[in-house]
Parts: sequence; structure tokens; C-alpha cells
Amino acid sequence: MTRILGIETTCDETSFAIVENGKKVLYEFTLSQAKKHEKYGGVVPELAAREHLSNIKSLLKELHDMLVKYSVDYVAVAADIGLPPAVKTGEAFARALASSLGVKLIEVNHVIAHVWGVWLDKNIKKKPRFPLIGVVLSGGHSVIYEFTSPVEYRVLGSTLDDAIGEVFDKVARVLGLGYPGGPYIEKRAKEGDEYAISLPTPLKDDTSVSMSFSGLKTAVIRTFQKYKEKVEPIYYDFFVSDLCASFQRVAFEHVAERVERAVEMTGIKTVVIGGGVSANQRLIDILANRLVPKDIKLYVPPLQYTGDNASLIAGYAYNLI
Repeated sequence: MTRILGIETTCDETSFAIVENGKKVLYEFTLSQAKKHEKYGGVVPELAAREHLSNIKSLLKELHDMLVKYSVDYVAVAADIGLPPAVKTGEAFARALASSLGVKLIEVNHVIAHVWGVWLDKNIKKKPRFPLIGVVLSGGHSVIYEFTSPVEYRVLGSTLDDAIGEVFDKVARVLGLGYPGGPYIEKRAKEGDEYAISLPTPLKDDTSVSMSFSGLKTAVIRTFQKYKEKVEPIYYDFFVSDLCASFQRVAFEHVAERVERAVEMTGIKTVVIGGGVSANQRLIDILANRLVPKDIKLYVPPLQYTGDNASLIAGYAYNLI
């Protein structure tokens, strides 16, 4: 039995968790800063770092009680990748904590850890088997991997410009919907016609597994700016909903087409998805419609493990012992 304490501070969540043998979550606690950053339309790195420090201080007693209840064998921290000031806050705390506990510190790439949400889901009895295609879609990353084992992987394709979650945030900000953009756009898209507005298909003639979202973002923003004053007030909300639905469909069809191509390239018929954007049900529906009829298994994490979470860090760290 191996217990690992995970610490996550890469963006705007301060998270602690203890996971046993990489799969059983014994404890987890996450504080979100989303409301603090909402007025800026995105995460401010320096503010995020200060909030992480404040959150850590406020959770010290709870952390102490947790460690009294559950002894740990390792401390794992989301390291290197993320907003530098925020990441360094978590790294410094984790290093000091590991030293005080007399245990080894494990540094984890939190982007890779996003695929581990499926292994933490106790409702998924039959876990994915390697090799598999891992798809990470978040505010900072859009990557398709080929995993031959939990720790052996290669990038098949990634975004050539903006990450998909970043584009959702930018579009939502222009449309005046709020931050983070994904949930707001998803909500409005449910009220719209996803074929109402014609938008360009990204990398239409490209045959790689690369993705691109910048051109689509620009097209959505230009369409909004061109027609927002021309639409009669009574129809304005319908226009925004149609634009959200059309944007969301084109973006997700682009992702699904790239994932399907990765499967064809590798012959691997198991796909595991993770990252904040994987919380969007329309994305999952589009992926399932493309993959399941071809006998490709699609694994989706529970909602709580789509975003940044220390359970992902502690769970994946088990593979690095």
C-alpha cells in the first residue's frame, strides 16, 4: 500500500489530495480562484500566486489533521508546467513539506496527469489498457498523445496556436459572457442552432494530427462584431446562442477529426480524454458519434477530475515511483 500526497497550484486551483495505490482517493480538497480572476477575463499569474499562498496558509490546520489521519509515503507536486509564479508557489511548499515529513518529492507534469482522471473514477470498473491515445484539452494545452505505458508516450499532434480552452475564454469575453468561458458558451450553445452560422473549418486541407483554433476564434469575433449592431434587439440573444453553438460544433468537430486520424495512424482503438474542456458534454457526444461506431473505446473522466486537481497529481505520481 502506497499513499501519496498531491499538491496542485499550476493555475487558479489550490488543491491537496491523498491517493492510495494510484487509484483510491482518500482525501481531496480544492479551492478555486475563478471568481477572483473573472473581472480580468482570464487568470492573472501574480494574483494567482498570492491567492495560492493565502489558500495554503488557511488550509494548514486541515492539512495537518489529514496527515495525522493518513500517513504518506511520498509528496507529489505539479511542477514546471503552468503559470510560473503559481507553479513555484506549490513547488516551494511541496519541497518544504516533503523535507519535514522525511519523504521523497515526486515532480509531475500536470498536463500528462490529466489523462489519469479515468483511473480515479470508482464507477469505471474496467480501466483502460495500454497502449492508448490520450487527449488533453484545457485552457493552456491541446495535445494528442500516444501512450505505450503510463510513463512512455509521444506527442502525435498539438495546437499550432491557441489552446482550445483559451479560445473559449477569449470568445466568451468578447461576447460578454463571463469567465471561465467554456461553461458559459456551453450553456448558451444549448439554446442555439449549431448550423445557423457558417464558420471556417480549421486546417481543412492539412493531413496531420495538428490542431489550430486561432483562425476560428478570429472568425467568430469578426462575425460578432459585424452583426451585433445589425441584429434587432429582440433577436440578439438568439444570435449569440447560434454563434456559440456554431463555434462550439466546429471546434469540437475539428478535435474529433484529429483524434480519429490519430487512431487511424496508430491502430490504437482506445481513447482517454482529460482536461477542463472534456467537461463539455457536446464534445463528448461528437467524439462518441465518430469513434464508437468504429469500435473505438472512449473513456471520459468524471466532472470533478476534468480540471486541475491534486488527486490527478497524486494518482499519476504512483507511476513514477
